[in-house]
Amino acid sequence: MMRTEYFNAFPEEWKPAARVFSALGDTTRQQILLLFEPGEELSIKDISSMFSLGRSTVVHHLSVLEEAGILSVRRQGREALYSIVYALLLDSLERLRLFIESDMNILSGNTTTE
Repeated sequence: MMRTEYFNAFPEEWKPAARVFSALGDTTRQQILLLFEPGEELSIKDISSMFSLGRSTVVHHLSVLEEAGILSVRRQGREALYSIVYALLLDSLERLRLFIESDMNILSGNTTTE
């Protein structure tokens, strides 16, 4: 039987994760994230130099990642420096992991979760 309770009322706690997964659905945005060394800040110029895309296209992708909460931006003079918000990514993955684990437990007949 389907989980019809979610059809009309998407769980509020899932909304941040949904934004993350939606933003990560584009390979260019995935490539942007892979450019960052742990803890590194990158400028639009740094990121744009790696792509054969126009600056405005790169800025659009950065905006999508920022709006999803995946990237944070810090202004240094006229320059915008981006960094990855690891906590949100981990929370989104953990939420998905727990959902899948719960379903697997139900399928195996084990109704207890850790």
